[in-house]
Amino acid sequence: MDDLFEVSSTPVTPRLASVAPTPPIISAPPSQFHSPSLSRSPLLFSPDRIQPATNRTSKNTTPRIRTPRFITPLGSPLRKALHLTKLDPQDAWLPITESRNGNKYYAAFHCLCSGIGIQALILPVAFTVLGWAWGVISLTLGFIWQLYTLYILVQLHESPENGIRYSRYMQLASATLGEKLSKVLATFPILYLSGGTCVALIIIGGSTSKLFFQTVCGATCGLKTLTTVEWYLVFTCAAVLLSQLPNLNSIAGVSLVGAITAVGYITLIWVISVAEGRMPGVSYNPVRAPTDLERCFAVLNALGIIAFAFRGHNLILEIQATMPSSEKHPSRVPMWNGVKFAYLIVAMCLFPLAIGGYWAYGQMIPQNGGMLTALYAFHGRDTSRFLLGMTSLFVIINALSSFQIYGMPTFDDMESIFVKRFKKPCAWWLRALIRVVFGFGVFFVAVAIPFLSSLAGLIGGLALPVTLVFPCFMWLKIKKPKVYTPMWFLNWGLGLLGVLLTAALVSAGIYVIIDTGVKFSFFKPQ
Repeated sequence: MDDLFEVSSTPVTPRLASVAPTPPIISAPPSQFHSPSLSRSPLLFSPDRIQPATNRTSKNTTPRIRTPRFITPLGSPLRKALHLTKLDPQDAWLPITESRNGNKYYAAFHCLCSGIGIQALILPVAFTVLGWAWGVISLTLGFIWQLYTLYILVQLHESPENGIRYSRYMQLASATLGEKLSKVLATFPILYLSGGTCVALIIIGGSTSKLFFQTVCGATCGLKTLTTVEWYLVFTCAAVLLSQLPNLNSIAGVSLVGAITAVGYITLIWVISVAEGRMPGVSYNPVRAPTDLERCFAVLNALGIIAFAFRGHNLILEIQATMPSSEKHPSRVPMWNGVKFAYLIVAMCLFPLAIGGYWAYGQMIPQNGGMLTALYAFHGRDTSRFLLGMTSLFVIINALSSFQIYGMPTFDDMESIFVKRFKKPCAWWLRALIRVVFGFGVFFVAVAIPFLSSLAGLIGGLALPVTLVFPCFMWLKIKKPKVYTPMWFLNWGLGLLGVLLTAALVSAGIYVIIDTGVKFSFFKPQ
C-alpha cells in the first residue's frame, strides 16, 4: 500500500512489441513541446507530415483517449482544433493528461475552486494579533507574493529553450532541485497538500453536514441525528462516488460548482456579520502576550494564518497540463488569463472577509472555526434558518468539489505506478477501485486522527515552501537571470525570506504544541 503513494516524476512510456506492425511515421514540427520523459504533452502534427505506411497500425500502438465526450460536463471552444492533437501513449492513460482540451475557462474554474477554502475563515484571527494596519499590510503583501509565484509556475510549465513541458509539480521540482533533493524536500509537502487536504475536507464536510441537519431539522425535531463518524462516512461515500469522473478536464463542471459555492458561503458569512453590526463591547486592541517570546510566536502564528489562506499552487502545473500547447499558441497565455480572473475573485472574497469579520467581532472572534463559528455563536438565533442552512450547504458542496481536484494528483500518481510496472492503462474497474481505496483510506485517517487540525500549524509550515519558496528557486535554476539584475535580487530575496519564514513557522508550531499540548484522542472525533 505504501508504494501506491510514492511520487513518480518520470513515468515510463510503454514499448511496442517487436512483432507489432510498423506504425505510420509521424514527423513532429519544431514547435512541439516535449516532456522530461518525451511523453508529457500532445504531439502536434499536420496531416501532410504523416507518411503512408504499407501495413495497418496495430490497435495497441497508440491508445485512444478513453473518456467519452458526454462525461466532460462543459464544451470546449478549442474542440475544432483537436483533430491536430495526439497524445503520447502514457499521458493518454493518466487522469491529469488524458484529455488536453482545456482552456482559460476551465483553468479559472479549477483555480477558483482550489484557491478558496475553509481555511480563509480564520483570517480575522490573524488581525487580533496584528491589528488593523499590519493585518491589512500583511494580507496584501502575502497576496502579491503568492500571485507572483503563481506567475512563475505558469511561465515555467513549458520551456521554449529545451522543448520540455512539465505537467506535474514534482517533475519541475526534480528538474530544478534534482531527483534526490526533490524527494526529500518536496515529496512530503506535495503529498500533504493532496492527501492531507482531503482528510481535512472530510472532517469539515462531515462536521458541517451534522450542523446542516441540526439547523434544518430545528430544536423541536424528533429525528435522531447521526454520529460524527457516520456523517464522515456519508460525506466520504458522496466524495468517492463523485471521484469516478475519469480525468481533470471532466471535473471542470464540478470545479465551477465548487467555485460558485465557495464565493457564496464566504460572501454570505461576511455580509450577514457586517449587516448585523458590531458586537457590543467589541475591541480592536491587538492581543498582548505576557512575555516577548510569546508575543513573537503569536505574531508568527498570525503570519502563518495569512500564508495558509493561499493554496492551490501544487495544482497549477497539473491544471495547465490539460491545455494544448504549441510555439505559436503556448498554454501559458490562456492559463495566465484564467489565473488572473480567478484570483481577482479570490481577492474580492478574502479582503472583505478578513476586514469585515474583524470589524464585526474584533477580539471576540473564535480561535477555532473563525467566522463560521462566530456566525452560529453570535447570530444563530437572530438569523433565519434558511440563510444558516444555505451557508452550511454551500460549505458541504464546496468541500465535495475541492476533494475531487485535490485528490486528482494522487489518483494520477497511483495510476502511473501501475502503468510503469505493467505498461498498459488501468482498466475502468481498477481505476474505480483505486479511488475507492484512496477515499476510504483518508476517511480512516480522519476518524483515527481527529486531532490532526491541532498539528496544522506545524505541518502547514513544512508545506509552505511549495507555495512561496520553491517557485523562486526554480525560476533562478531554469531562467538563469544575470547576476545582480532586478529579477536575480527579487527571486533570491523572496526565496531566502520564504526559507526564514518557513523555519520560523515550524518553530512556532512546535512551541505552540509544547506550550498548549495536544489531546491525543484516537478514533474519537468530536
